[in-house]
Amino acid sequence: MKNVVLIGFMGTGKTAIGKRLARLLGWEFIDTDAEIERLTGKSVARIFAEDGEVRFRSEENLLCRKLTQRERLVIATGGGMVLNPENVALLKQNGVLIKLYADPEVIIGRVKAKKERRPLLKGNLEERVRELLAAREEAYSIADFAVDTGKQDPDSSAALIYDYLKERNLLDGDVSG
Repeated sequence: MKNVVLIGFMGTGKTAIGKRLARLLGWEFIDTDAEIERLTGKSVARIFAEDGEVRFRSEENLLCRKLTQRERLVIATGGGMVLNPENVALLKQNGVLIKLYADPEVIIGRVKAKKERRPLLKGNLEERVRELLAAREEAYSIADFAVDTGKQDPDSSAALIYDYLKERNLLDGDVSG
């Protein structure tokens, strides 16, 4: 196993937990949305507004191809990255996929303040979250392990993932933690 890939819906803690897990492992952390923003010079919301979702998804795919050439990364994916089967195949070929999830009410509470920065949440927030969760449920089910991030803090979630990786001998011998 070369990378740990965090998948799941927006607001499940992929970035917060990913940073903590990367520290535990002594690995580099990459947030795919932030990396796309850095590479394009545009926010995700601006890419959606100016160029459309298709362009954003193609940027995700290009980044996914680049990241699969690297090792010892904790990758926090955008919520829709696993909707593309090619991305899933690429990420699985050199990584373990960890699904982060939470109850809809928890997610709504977490994303409410940042709704404007999340282009897919236009309209009624609660309806939109529930609708997208239902539509993506199957895509997220491909994970090797799942953690309910609504049940504990990010440090505890990162520790659960670390323990899972260690118990399954998925880490090489030279992790820092």
